[in-house]
This record gives sequence, C-alpha cells and structure tokens, in this order.
Amino acid sequence: MTTRRAPGPGAGGWRRRPRAASAHRADRPAGAVTVALALAATLALAASPASAQVFLASRPNPEFAVGPLFVRASIDPRLGPVTVDVLWSLAVPAGRSALGLEQDLYLLWPAEVRQEGAPATDRELVAYVQQRGFEVGRTGGLPLSVRDLYPAPGARSTERPVGTAPYVTFRRGGLGSVGLRPGATLVRIPWTPDLVNRVRLLRLQLRLDGAIRPKRAGWVEELLRGRRHLISMSYNNVRSPAVFGLYHENRDRVVPLASEPSQLLVRFAEADRLRIDEVTPASAIRESRERTPSRELVSMYLDPAAEGVPQVLTVQFGYASGLQAWAPVLIPLAFFVLGRATGPLIERVVRQLARSVSARVRFGGAVDARQWEHGALVSPETLQRMVPGQTTAEEVLALCGRDGVEEEQRLGDPDRRTLVYRGRRVLPKPQRRLAWFLATVSHWELEDQEVEIALERGVVRDVRVRLRRAHLPYPDSG
Repeated sequence: MTTRRAPGPGAGGWRRRPRAASAHRADRPAGAVTVALALAATLALAASPASAQVFLASRPNPEFAVGPLFVRASIDPRLGPVTVDVLWSLAVPAGRSALGLEQDLYLLWPAEVRQEGAPATDRELVAYVQQRGFEVGRTGGLPLSVRDLYPAPGARSTERPVGTAPYVTFRRGGLGSVGLRPGATLVRIPWTPDLVNRVRLLRLQLRLDGAIRPKRAGWVEELLRGRRHLISMSYNNVRSPAVFGLYHENRDRVVPLASEPSQLLVRFAEADRLRIDEVTPASAIRESRERTPSRELVSMYLDPAAEGVPQVLTVQFGYASGLQAWAPVLIPLAFFVLGRATGPLIERVVRQLARSVSARVRFGGAVDARQWEHGALVSPETLQRMVPGQTTAEEVLALCGRDGVEEEQRLGDPDRRTLVYRGRRVLPKPQRRLAWFLATVSHWELEDQEVEIALERGVVRDVRVRLRRAHLPYPDSG
C-alpha cells in the first residue's frame, strides 16, 4: 500500500496515511511533496501586509525551486479589505522530469483571510493546527484558477477556474508578549499539472482585513493633504508568532526561490486621485500602464540570493478628495487673496502696536527731551536777560538766534517792528526709570511757545510770551 505525507495529528507532526483512506484523493499519485507558502507581515503585531515568505517541502533538501512568484495587492479609494493575488509555478531543474513531483501545496499566511466563498472544511487542516495548540477560527474555500501566459488566438479570457482551496484560520492560544494574538491561515492547494507547466501560472485569490495601516498625522495635515496610509509587503519574514512555530518545525524543508522574475506588487486604482508620498526601498519601481491609465503600479523585484533575509516593500499613500486635489492651487491663491485683503489691516495693527510700545517703553534709559524739540524755543533764562528800554535788537538776535525768527513791521510806522519766535516741545510726564537701560512713560505733554518781542528804534519795548499745553498719547500725535 502506498502512502503520502499530509498535515494532521501525529507524533512527528506530519503523519503517514494510507492512500485509500480518503476516497476523493484516491486518484492522486504517490510520493507527493507537501509545500507551504508562508506569507508574513512586516510588522507582525500591527497590521498584516500582503507578503510571500518561504516554501517548505515534505523532504529535506528539495531538488526544485519556486518561481516565478508574484504577490499582488489591489487597492482602491474605499480602502476596504485588500484583495491579494498570489501567482506562481514550480521550477524543475534542467534534466529532471516533473514526474513524481505531483503534490498538494499548503499556503501558510500570517493573517486571517476574509473570504466569502464555498464553506469547504478540511478536517486534516483543522486537526493539524489544533494538535499544535492553536485555536481554530473560520474555515472555507478560496478561488483557485490557472492563467495562460500565451492565450490561444481569439480566446476571450486567459484564465480558467480549477476549483477551490480549503483553508483554516487559527490563533496562538493565550496572550502574546504584548497582549496581542495575531492570527494566520493555512490553505491547502490541490495538485494540478499546471503547476509545472512553464507557460501557465496558478492563481490564488484572497481578501485581507487590516492590510492597510493609517499613518498618524495632525488634523491640520489631514484637512489639507488628506489621510495617509501605509501598506507593506514582505518576503522571507517569519516573525509572526502564529507562523514562526510552523516554520521552525519544518525549516529543513525550505525551498529556495528560483532565479526567475519574482516580484512584490501593489496596484492602485483611480490614479488621478492617488498621492504617493514615499516608497521604500528606493530600488522599487513606480509605473503607470498604458492600457489602464487609471491604475498605477509599484513593484519590487525579489533577490533569490537573499536567503533568510526579509525583503520588504512599503508604500505611503493617500487618496485626495475633489477639494484636496486642488489644494496645491487653492492654498497659494487663498494666501494671495487674503494677503491683499488683510495686508493693510495687519500693517496698520502692527504699526499701532509698535507705536504704543515705543510711546510707553523707552530703551536706553530716560528720554532725552531735546530730541522732541522743534522750531525756535526761547528759554526762561534768556527771557529774563531781556530788559525793555535797554536790550537792543542785535542783542536779542544774539541771545535767541537768527534761525526761525519771524519779523513783522508796519509800513506806516518804520520805527516799530516785532520779532516772533515759535517753537514746540514734547515732554514725557511722568517718567519712571526701571533700570539703567529701561524707562517708562505714562503720557506725553505738548508745549507750544510763541514769543513776541516788540522793538522801537532798535530797542526792546515789550516782550510777550504765549504757552499752550496739551496731553498727547504719543509723542508724534500733536
């Protein structure tokens, strides 16, 4: 009786079961190799990105490789559950026949998939995860199809369905080290000869919750630029607590990635509203398809030589609303309009504030009153030195100065004339000195002086002084 390996309870983790024990598998060839695709998150304890990890074989040191491999996430502005397509085939070495490699494949995904499909249940999958202490969640089936790389002429579609792939979701029992219990999914992919056909790719489609993580930002940034999000895809990353145990148990069965053009891809819909802020690593490629200009694609090639090293693709993006799409134009225009409208008002307020401060606070000590004197001022001491009947006109000009003097004379009386001196003085009242460099003023006092000196035959006959005083809020408001 021939036997094959299948996941399920047993002392060795993988138990042997008679081929005839399952009627619906009786027609499958012997010597099947069990392979697991482990797809883990870049941040295992946060959101679960769409990513491909490692392949595992049932026998140590497998002779074959996996490739090409494409893991593609599709995103639209609704930012709901992310649809992920995994496309791959098996690369058989040259000179090695594909006969004897018939096998079921097992996909280990480091997140709980969300799928509304066939309610298929694989009891062996359930028993396998339960035996290792995991708590079983949902069970069901994922759509499985085959895509032709070279379709026949006139064919309407390059893809045809080949059935469903049963899956089971599970979580680690108890609480994790930080109080979180990230889940995972185990999928059984039935064998099909198309897996080793080099002109075809097997396609598995699933949906994920929480693959898109919001990026923290202030409300002003979100209002102007819109909300920003992160999506990460990784390969060869087994840090998830729900995945690492299964990987560690079967690490001697790791299948290398073939030297084929394998990629991680993120496909965005409605590219006209898309805003991509940052893509890591810098070697990632960003492109728009000519046939579908409304879509944008970000991709990263996987390095088959980087065994055991996680390869991560991270995209920071956002979808702008209609108003936010015009923000680069509207914001400068709004500042221009507001600047033209409020500029004079702001300038007036600033000037008024500066004027008030300069009028009340004086830096550099007490106020020098001489800087606020204008015109020809005559001091009381000078006035006392003028004696009517004795002081001559030349002496008056020598005492009071010749600058700013006004002279009045009547044509009918040439012996009489009047000299007029007018001046203004602004004085701080009162003035308080707070420090050697700082003084304050409560108000300013305006003093207008007018001095009339009547002359008769070149001698002072009379002196008249007029003074007008007023309070000023500012020294220059009189």
